[in-house]
Amino acid sequence: MFARLFIPFLMLATAAVPTLAQERDTPYWASIRATVLNMRVGPSADYKIDWVYRRPGLPVKVVRVMEGWRLIEDPDGARGWVVARLLSPERGAIVIGEGLAELRDGPSHDAMLKWRVEPGVVGALGGCDDGWCELSIDDYQGYIAQNRLWGAGEP
Repeated sequence: MFARLFIPFLMLATAAVPTLAQERDTPYWASIRATVLNMRVGPSADYKIDWVYRRPGLPVKVVRVMEGWRLIEDPDGARGWVVARLLSPERGAIVIGEGLAELRDGPSHDAMLKWRVEPGVVGALGGCDDGWCELSIDDYQGYIAQNRLWGAGEP
């Protein structure tokens, strides 16, 4: 008897989780999930496409939420509306600034240099502490100065 009452309740509770996950306070960080993402001038498929992203993992800042649509800001400061389901809550970061950024073995300028990374490279963001962030770029992992990343820190 208990299982017959509990299972429908459990199914209903877990179905609400994705909806609740969409109801976050703005602004917040997200990343592009889709291989192709249309950014529109308004929150509907009826609005004109302003830009097309072809960069899964690219970090974006969500600045407004509206019924299945998100107003995002990209690393260049462009803003537009995208379908919420094509964004991921996984944090990403893009290397910014002038010249090559150093990816190190540990969170310090004294840590062994592993690679040099060009601005524009996108990776999966790990934790950040004391001005250093973990960054994974395909099979390469290391630490990079937080000031060389867009998508790290508070949105």
